[in-house]
Amino acid sequence: MRFRDKVVIVTGAGSGFGRTTAARFAEEGAKVVISDIDADGAHTSAGLVTGSHAEVEVVVGDISTMAGAAAMVEHTVTRFGGIDVLVNNAGIAQFDSTGSWDCTEEVWDRLLQVDLKSVYLCSKLAIPHMQARGRGAIVNLSSIAASVSIGGAAYAAAKGGIVSYTRHAAPELAPLGIRMNCVAPGFMRSPMSTGERHGLGPEEQEARLAAMGALVPMGHTGSPMDIAEAVLFLASDEAGYITGQELVVDGGYLVR
Repeated sequence: MRFRDKVVIVTGAGSGFGRTTAARFAEEGAKVVISDIDADGAHTSAGLVTGSHAEVEVVVGDISTMAGAAAMVEHTVTRFGGIDVLVNNAGIAQFDSTGSWDCTEEVWDRLLQVDLKSVYLCSKLAIPHMQARGRGAIVNLSSIAASVSIGGAAYAAAKGGIVSYTRHAAPELAPLGIRMNCVAPGFMRSPMSTGERHGLGPEEQEARLAAMGALVPMGHTGSPMDIAEAVLFLASDEAGYITGQELVVDGGYLVR
């Protein structure tokens, strides 16, 4: 098991990429902290993770605020004694990209806070505990929206910020034994991409996924498992000499 007895925090683990990623870490022997603002989703994820007989903690709160992020880190350290891996997965979508450059100030601020500021806050608070152990790994979830015009301007700005933050922070963290990388998902079958979170019905969701898949050279959308496996690789010792990198998981969309 690659992560036996490692302490892993996954933010936004109440659904989608986060839920699958948390479950995979548990299968690989990790002690997993599931963080989400959605209490029901977080506890549902915990039920799946405990099926792997792993040690699991649920922390419900808004980690896009200093108080929420601090509570998550404090709970983790109190329960498990430290932090080995942080997966900054929490995020929300802009969804309607029509005229997205002209979104409201409230939409802009909320997207930047949840998608980008949370990465800064959680990393800032977790890094000292990794430093105390002499090593650690942080994996941030970006998006191909950082490189191509999809998803909305505010969303893209946040995801582009994650890539830049990762590239800048990585060389500063390297002497501390801490690696930071990011994963950039393409078109994926997840609650965020399908429109489920925005009230679309099953037929509308399938039509949306089919349209996305038609744009991808591999001919279909990806799955949360594709992202989970990429995250686990970057967090593992197998990627021990990799830092500051963006791993694109998009079925060839960006290079088509």
